[in-house]
Amino acid sequence: MSSASQVAILIAAGVAAGLVGSAGGITSLVSFPALLAVGVPALDAAVTNNVALVACWPGSALASGEELRGRVRWLCRWCVVAAASGALGAGLLFSTPPGLFARIAPWLVLGATLVLLVEPRLTAWRERRGARQAPWTLLTVLTVVSVYNGYFGAGAGVMTLTLMLVLVDGSLPTANALKNMLIGAASVSSAVVLALSTPVTWSHVAPLAAGMLVGSNLGPRVARRVPAWALRLLIVALGLALAAELWASTT
Repeated sequence: MSSASQVAILIAAGVAAGLVGSAGGITSLVSFPALLAVGVPALDAAVTNNVALVACWPGSALASGEELRGRVRWLCRWCVVAAASGALGAGLLFSTPPGLFARIAPWLVLGATLVLLVEPRLTAWRERRGARQAPWTLLTVLTVVSVYNGYFGAGAGVMTLTLMLVLVDGSLPTANALKNMLIGAASVSSAVVLALSTPVTWSHVAPLAAGMLVGSNLGPRVARRVPAWALRLLIVALGLALAAELWASTT
C-alpha cells in the first residue's frame, strides 16, 4: 500500500471515528482497525490512536457551545480529575502486563453498553431516591474510567456517557458534550505521557488526527438533531460490536 493511500485511509477513518465518537463514544471502533489495516502493529496502533484522539477535544468543543453553556466551572473541576487519572493510566501502561486490560476490556465495554441501554430506568430510579448530583460516586467512577481511558481506552466514551446520564444530566446531547470534554482532558494528559515515554509515529498520527478534528466537529451537531432513542440504539449497537471485536481479538 502506498503512503498516499495510507494517508487517505487514515484521514477518512479519522473523520468517521471523530463523528461517531463525538456523537456517542465509540471512536476506537473505527480508528484502531484502520491503523491495523494500513500495517501499524497493534501496540504502536494503540499509542498512535491515543495520541490522535487529542484532536477530538477542540473539534467537539467548538460544536458544543449550546450544550456547554453554564458548565465552565463544573468542567474546570472535573476535567482536572479526568486529566490526572488519564495520565496515571498512561503511566500504568508501562508498568503492568499489557494483556491485563485487553482481557477485561470486552466485558467493561459490554457492561457500559448494557447500562446505557437501561439508563433511562436507572435515572428515573435515582431521581425518585434523591438529588441528581452524587459527588463522591462521580469522583470514584470518573477516576476509574479515566485511568482506563489513559491505559487502554476502547469503550471509555460509552462508560463516561453513561456516567454523565446517570449522575449529571439526563439530556443525551448535553451528557454527550460533557463526556467529550472529560474524555478530551484525559486524552491530552495521556498523550503527553505517551509522547514523552515511547516513540510515536507522527506520520500516522497527523492524518488520523486531522480527520478526527473534522469528524468530531460534526458529531455534536448530529447528536443534537438525531432523536435520543435512535442515537442511544446506535451507540448500543456500536458498543456491542466493539465488545465483540475486542473479545475476538483476545481468543
